Amino acid sequence: MEFSKPLKLNHVFHRLYRSGNQAGNRLLVLYCRKNRLPENRVGITVSKKLGKAVTRNRVRRRLREIYRLNESRFLPGYDIVVVARGRAVEASFQQLTGAYLALADKLRLLREDKP
Repeated sequence: MEFSKPLKLNHVFHRLYRSGNQAGNRLLVLYCRKNRLPENRVGITVSKKLGKAVTRNRVRRRLREIYRLNESRFLPGYDIVVVARGRAVEASFQQLTGAYLALADKLRLLREDKP
């Protein structure tokens, strides 16, 4: 991830949950908030309710890859947290990509001139 850093601090996650903008669909929930930095910070949350470690890590890897492939489309300067819902486990990569980008567009995180 060229223009981004991982989001790992628990208090930043909680700040986003409390005061960030959010949008959701049947696969994902996306939280975002401006961070006053030149890059994005991205965090991914996958609950234990979704399955064992292998399943959760597969979902996490897919979400990380979706962001990596579309990173140039995102506006810089945001903290972003992606929360996977139960249906994300069975969803295809294309379905997850569509859901992710639709939520990002809804929250106005994508550039207008899509390269």
